[in-house]
Order: sequence, then structure tokens, then C-alpha cells
Amino acid sequence: MRRPLAVALTGGVAAGKSEALRAFARRGAAVVSSDEIVHRLYREDEELKAALRVRWGDRVFADGEVDRAAVARIVFADRAELEWLEAQLHPRVRRAVDAWLEELRARPDPPAAAIVEVPLLYETGAEGRFDRVVVVTAPRPVRQARRAGLDEREARLLPDEEKVRRADFAYVNDGSLEELDAFAARVLEALTSS
Repeated sequence: MRRPLAVALTGGVAAGKSEALRAFARRGAAVVSSDEIVHRLYREDEELKAALRVRWGDRVFADGEVDRAAVARIVFADRAELEWLEAQLHPRVRRAVDAWLEELRARPDPPAAAIVEVPLLYETGAEGRFDRVVVVTAPRPVRQARRAGLDEREARLLPDEEKVRRADFAYVNDGSLEELDAFAARVLEALTSS
């Protein structure tokens, strides 16, 4: 198998995907977050900024930068606007992830695993782009304590049970950071020993 293995990390809203990504990083995996890529695109992609300005005007800018909160207010209130935004972002994020993976593979000693946090992996049909999939879930009360407005955000997502069924690895994230780290270590061991 080529190095690094491309591994998608996904899961429900407030399941702890970002903390799981940090656990994989602590265990030596190369990691990247789709959300961080989006934030970088908002800062650096002039074509994207121009498209946002044409679509929504200056109301989504503050001091010349994209106001993510203003964008969120628009897209979470209107499904068509969310779909438009995703059509702008998803291809750009895919290209950024592909470039990152190629850069890792070009290294003389590439890492064994490259973990990409992809919140909408199954919803966008992107699972086929990865060698393996890890799903992080958490019980609903835990997720509700972590994030307000859970119901609205989850309405269009694949249920956790289905994500777990389709994944190569799954973890219920309702314990300690040490337990999460141990899970990351087990996954990386399984990935690198096969």
C-alpha cells in the first residue's frame, strides 16, 4: 500500500472529530482539517471572495475579510444558499487535500498515515477518495452539551449508525483524552501493520 495511507476522519456534529484529529497528530500521523482549509480559503482565495461578494455583497465581509458568522447566518437559514456555498467550497477543499497528500507522498520518508477530517464525507460521496475511514461518534446528550443547535445541523446528515456501519474503524467518544489517544494508537497500529 502506498504511503501515506489516506484516511478520512468523520462523524456527527460535536462528536469530537477535531479532538480525535489532534489525538492522531499526537501519535505521529500527518493531519489536516477540512474546516481549517475552508478558513484558509476564506482568507486567501480571491476568486472565492469575489464570488461571495457577487452573491451576498458586503454584508459577509468585515474589514475586507470574510465574516464567517455572517456567512453561517445566511446558509443555515436557506438550504439553497448552503448548497451554493458548498458548490464553491467542496471542489477547492478537494484540490487542497489532494495537493497536501501529493506533497506528503513526494517526501523521501512520507508518514505512514495522513488523516483528513471530513465532516461531510458520506454526505458528499467522498469516501471512495480515501484508503480507510474512521468514524467518531458520541451519545446525543454528550453532543448536545458540546454544541447548541444540534438538531438543525444534523437534519441533513447521515445517521451515526449508518456512518459506523460503513466505516473501517469507529469510536464512541464519551471518555477521556487518554482513551481517545489509545484509540488513535490502535488505529494507526492496525493501518501500518496491514
